[in-house]
Amino acid sequence: QVQLVESGGGLVQAGGSLRLSCAASERTFSSYAMGWFRQAPRKEREFVAAISWNGDSTSYADSVKGRFTISRDTAKITIYLQMNSLKPEDTAIYYCAIGSKRFRPPGASRYDYDYWGQGTQVTVSS
Repeated sequence: QVQLVESGGGLVQAGGSLRLSCAASERTFSSYAMGWFRQAPRKEREFVAAISWNGDSTSYADSVKGRFTISRDTAKITIYLQMNSLKPEDTAIYYCAIGSKRFRPPGASRYDYDYWGQGTQVTVSS
């Protein structure tokens, strides 16, 4: 079973930045799209950003466009989420995930992903 390990979360003031990382344990998944989702207390898990298997295609939730950037190191099977201009409403547990089919374009639904990390907490203070 593949393992996804997220890191980089923490506490930051509004307007600040954080960079999240997610590393997959198996090279098999280098040909799968990967994504980031988040879940705030008492809310459903929501899409944040996704990237294609080769890094050529990305997609973002409207709420983070222009502030967050997803990228991928294909050699390390690692994705990153650079988060700038953070707002208190960005506070959530952030999860990374691996897509369900090889070479499939990145999706925005949680059902497009089969494997999930344990999550990393991001807290933005006002």
